[in-house]
Amino acid sequence: MDLLLIGSLVLGIIFLMVFFHYVPFLLWISAKVSGVNISLIQLFLMRIRNVPPHIIVRAMIEAHKADLNNITRNGLEAHFLAGGHVEKVVHALVSASKANIDLSFQMATAIDLAGRDVFEAVQMSVNPKVIDTPPVTAVAKDGIQLIAKARVTVRANIKQLVGGAGEETVLARVGEGIVSSIGSSDSHKTVLENPDSISKLVLKKGLDAGTAFEILSIDIADIDIGKNIGATLQIDQAQADKNIAQAKAEERRAMAVASEQEMKAKTQEARAKVIEAEAEVPKAMAEAFRNGNLGIMDYYRMKNIEADTSMRESIAKPANANAVQKPKTN
Repeated sequence: MDLLLIGSLVLGIIFLMVFFHYVPFLLWISAKVSGVNISLIQLFLMRIRNVPPHIIVRAMIEAHKADLNNITRNGLEAHFLAGGHVEKVVHALVSASKANIDLSFQMATAIDLAGRDVFEAVQMSVNPKVIDTPPVTAVAKDGIQLIAKARVTVRANIKQLVGGAGEETVLARVGEGIVSSIGSSDSHKTVLENPDSISKLVLKKGLDAGTAFEILSIDIADIDIGKNIGATLQIDQAQADKNIAQAKAEERRAMAVASEQEMKAKTQEARAKVIEAEAEVPKAMAEAFRNGNLGIMDYYRMKNIEADTSMRESIAKPANANAVQKPKTN
């Protein structure tokens, strides 16, 4: 009898646990007390559809207390089954209602399913967010490099959250605007004297178009002077021109050396031919003697001419030397 009683109690406890799991009676009472109209059958069917009843009921209670009458149980269940965050959507709708922001249930669920935090977006619409840009490097027309840091105050644009670009795009566009503004300045001193000119020029470009944010202000937080890029480029250009000139000069020198070597080779070749021709002279003379074309008197006459020529050359050389040395003695 004792074992039978214990078994009956265990079965009864298991039955009650299963019953209250599939039929959350206490949750139903909580909904009724809060003024939410929902039946036990609907809560039971939520369990069958693998939808947590406590999430749906709490969301409906919060919406009812905030007078959000456009939120239905079917809509919440459908959003949960689609992979959305029911609690964040309801929190966002309540915050938007209190802040008089036009946000419908369909828009909120679409933003949530798009992967964005809809509750954070509503908070950003009420309390704008300040984004610090990374250091942006730009060069003015006078060649001086400037490094600027800006603070961008943005507010979430609820209507552009679905399909709109994020913070990275806003920062990239702001950086591009800063580079363009500094690059169009005639002098870096002008930028340092009026940094607000950068903000005004960047704001005029409408950089928030197509993004999920509305740019409220762009403030230049800091500007530092970097390198003298213009002077560096001129030095590099001068060095490049110098290297080109040296290369051309080396090319001309190599061509001159080659031409000189060629002339020397031609001179040596001519001298070799002269020596070869001179070596043929005695042979020709001997042949002329044998053939009777050259007589002995002709030979002596030729020798006399050679001696006379040699004497004249010996007389002329000292005179030339004295003529050259006279300026040195003076």
